[in-house]
Amino acid sequence: METNPNAQSAADHAAATKLANRIWQVADLLRGDYKRSDYGKVILPFTVLRRLECVLEPTRKQVLETHQLWAGKGVKSDPFLPAASGYAFYNRTKHTLADIAGAPEDEKDNLPKYVRGFSDNVQEVFAQFRFEEHIQRLLDTGLLHRVVSNFADYDLHPNTVSNHVMGYAFEELIRKFSEESNETAGEHFTPREVIKLMAGLLIAPDMDEIKVPKMTRTVYDPTCGTGGMLSAAQEFILQHNAQANVFVFGQELNPESWAICRSDMMIKNQDVENIQLGNTLSKPFFRDKTFDYVLSNPPFGVEWKKVKEDVESERDDLGHRGRFGAGTPRINDGSLLFLQELISKMKPVEDGGSRIAIVFNGSPLFTGAAGSGESEIRRWILENDWLEAIVALPDQLFYNTGISTYFWILTNRKDPAHKGKVMLVDARDYWVKMRKSLGDKRKMISEQQIDDIMRLYGEALSIAEEETHELHGRVKVFRNRDFGYQRITVERPLKLRFEVTEETLEEARESKALQKHFGEGEGVEGFVDALKPLMGKVWATKKEAWAEVNAALAEAGVAWSKATAFQKALRELIGVRDPEGEVQLKKGEPEPDPELRDYENVPLDEDVEAYLTREVLPHVPDAWIDHEKTKIGYEIPFTRHFYVYTPPRPLAEIDAELNDLEAEIQLLLGEVTE
Repeated sequence: METNPNAQSAADHAAATKLANRIWQVADLLRGDYKRSDYGKVILPFTVLRRLECVLEPTRKQVLETHQLWAGKGVKSDPFLPAASGYAFYNRTKHTLADIAGAPEDEKDNLPKYVRGFSDNVQEVFAQFRFEEHIQRLLDTGLLHRVVSNFADYDLHPNTVSNHVMGYAFEELIRKFSEESNETAGEHFTPREVIKLMAGLLIAPDMDEIKVPKMTRTVYDPTCGTGGMLSAAQEFILQHNAQANVFVFGQELNPESWAICRSDMMIKNQDVENIQLGNTLSKPFFRDKTFDYVLSNPPFGVEWKKVKEDVESERDDLGHRGRFGAGTPRINDGSLLFLQELISKMKPVEDGGSRIAIVFNGSPLFTGAAGSGESEIRRWILENDWLEAIVALPDQLFYNTGISTYFWILTNRKDPAHKGKVMLVDARDYWVKMRKSLGDKRKMISEQQIDDIMRLYGEALSIAEEETHELHGRVKVFRNRDFGYQRITVERPLKLRFEVTEETLEEARESKALQKHFGEGEGVEGFVDALKPLMGKVWATKKEAWAEVNAALAEAGVAWSKATAFQKALRELIGVRDPEGEVQLKKGEPEPDPELRDYENVPLDEDVEAYLTREVLPHVPDAWIDHEKTKIGYEIPFTRHFYVYTPPRPLAEIDAELNDLEAEIQLLLGEVTE
């Protein structure tokens, strides 16, 4: 009998939540001796330790015998132990958490010996947890025995707790840890149903190639967290081809998440050297490698000030030979830096090319005007025809934010039907309400809805062409150029009249430029005194004003100057903007007025002068375009393209409703006063 995927997913979630809640009860032991923000620093490494112990349980005796055999011959046993354990990791000691708990007087010696008895790749994991420090602290607080005893009782054997459920449980533990320490859970992991959909959209278009026997694929995540995306991509491929060879690679900044990811990959017999710790933007470990599939959920709206020097140095020194040649976004959001990292990992088309999937909030779609770093990055992507689609997801999907999110799907090997096009797919209504919220996560995408979205995506081009299709309103297809625009600068002439008022004289005294020209104190005061006879005078033209001011200065014995600084300061002083005033000229041409300057975004394929004639000149006939300031920009206004106008209700209907409410209120008031 087939298992219902929705029911199985719900069962896995329920089992994981129950397991995580049970494990988190250890926090009750820690309360008082540990700050709430430190609970996870004990619970997470002990959970990893118990899981590894349970995985190694079936071959523990064989590993110990193999170790003793070679050690007895004076030969280092490590090269022989992976084969004995069946994994790339092992433990050389006879200890388990249960026997350590059974001899409490020796716990302080036996537990560190047990941890040090693991292979080097496991010890690296516990080093990132700073596990031995926490063992000592538990010993000092008298809690070590009780914590060890609790974890020894948890059954985390793979035949009891599947990798799926264990993955969910780790995510729930990290979410609890993040809540207690006020960290952002979304920086560590992504909900599994979101990952599953993302992996499907990324890989499903390659289904024919995926099914080739014994084919090999590589997958990379530069922000791999606990490894959920890498696991989902691997599982998707193996579900459709059990003989496939899938190799995963990742880098992660957070030590706890990295440690969990690495331990999970060890259990799955992946090469743990492919999971590296560090900042991908400043210290990329896989700089010269490319991959078949690349996916990521980078942190939303996080500034990149800490890596600014490294990023800008790579941009300036390497240009497009590096990752950031297209530009850099504003400092408070590094999302598009991660997208450029992903693009740098695409294989050349002649080597098979690559596909990319990344999760963003709405900001990278439109933030940044023409010429900005964000706009230039979008321009680079669209002009290279890499963007295949953007999929809008429901809000309230993620643990740490309720905002709307989007998948960006990119590839450098579009099929002919997709070349030069971008699909916008609206999947915002594909959700079911969760029975219990997890942080900001109140919605989830069911298994059936994942299938529906994947079908919508796969048929998007034909759905867009068929206006009568029931899903036609959920898909829009555009040319790459449709997202481009020309940002034109519309100028209008500076028009002035000229006058001397009491305010003019006060402004003259405060003018830094005039103080510098005439000297402070008596110098500028002499200029002010020279203007006093002109109080109340108004001139229509600069020529008339300059003539009388010149004469007044001469009368007062103050020298007139042709210096640019003086001429500019004088015009700023007595010139007043006036729609009916004289047009000021600069080198024989009308001088633009910065205060009247405006900007317009004109589609790439439209003639800007035709646009000016149609949209601007009927309202301001003296406007013109400064073509030297025109910039090309790109933005993707997703929600605008799917906006559906809803007309307001008729006034008669509203009036009738108000009358009904008024009558109801009067009736209630009557009952109160009786």
